[in-house]
Amino acid sequence: MTTSSTYVSLYNQRIQLVVRALRKNSKLGEEEAVELAGHVLYAIDHIPEKVR
Repeated sequence: MTTSSTYVSLYNQRIQLVVRALRKNSKLGEEEAVELAGHVLYAIDHIPEKVR
């Protein structure tokens, strides 16, 4: 039996996590949520480790 799996990068997994949170708590559409999620992750990734 053969199983196929699709690779999803860690970045895309993080984007989808933020997208779900944004869509659950707002009236954003999918495209807007994905774009905003990219900005959110960029900001989070650039917060100094000591502050996080």
